[in-house]
Amino acid sequence: MHTTYLRDLFNLRRTQIVIGILALLMAAQEASAQGIGYRRKHLEYYDDKPIHYGILFAVPFTRFNIKHSNDFVTKDSAFVIQSPTNAAFRMGFTINAYLSEHFDLRTTPSVSLYERHVKFSYPNGTNLTEKRESTWIEIPLLLKYKSLRRVNSRMYMVAGVTLGLETNVKRNRGGGPGTLDTKSSDLSLDYGIGYEQFFEFFKFAPELRFSHGLTNMLVPAKNSAGNGISKMTTHTVTLYLNFE
Repeated sequence: MHTTYLRDLFNLRRTQIVIGILALLMAAQEASAQGIGYRRKHLEYYDDKPIHYGILFAVPFTRFNIKHSNDFVTKDSAFVIQSPTNAAFRMGFTINAYLSEHFDLRTTPSVSLYERHVKFSYPNGTNLTEKRESTWIEIPLLLKYKSLRRVNSRMYMVAGVTLGLETNVKRNRGGGPGTLDTKSSDLSLDYGIGYEQFFEFFKFAPELRFSHGLTNMLVPAKNSAGNGISKMTTHTVTLYLNFE
């Protein structure tokens, strides 16, 4: 009888302890939620201005999406054609125009330094890599949807299109034997998600944006290069650090 009583007593105490801990956590959470209203709101009238400017730094991870042609098996000696992902660098500035409580019109003109590769693997174990080191000017036009501001933070989403122009195009770049050539302009579909944090003197917004090229970047060659490729489009995932 005593053993059973002691076991029941310990179980009761353990239950009381768990309930007590849960009660303390709920009380702490409620106190924290009530205290949010007393936090200082930075840049309180930020959205009253029709246009905002800022700067950005970004790290794109980019590659080509390759679609094989009908001649890949019969005429191309390579048995694998792929484009590995490479990191790049981008910097630019931001222009954000206020439309409504939830929508803005946004553009982020920038300069990007890319290095995209196309790798050909052959049955004898050799590999041939075509490199595209280039500088691009990119001008996106984006519609931004932003959530309600919670004191000093809010989430947002962006979607739109980007026009890209290569600035350091070499003449007759694809004229050599076995050389692959690509176009010097691109149009892409962009979308992403970001988080805005307001500080005393500026707003910081990390953002993750996805970009899918709509243009076939492959230039038909007069040589055998690219026989196994019918279409190449750009694909980029970019981490932005925005300061406004």
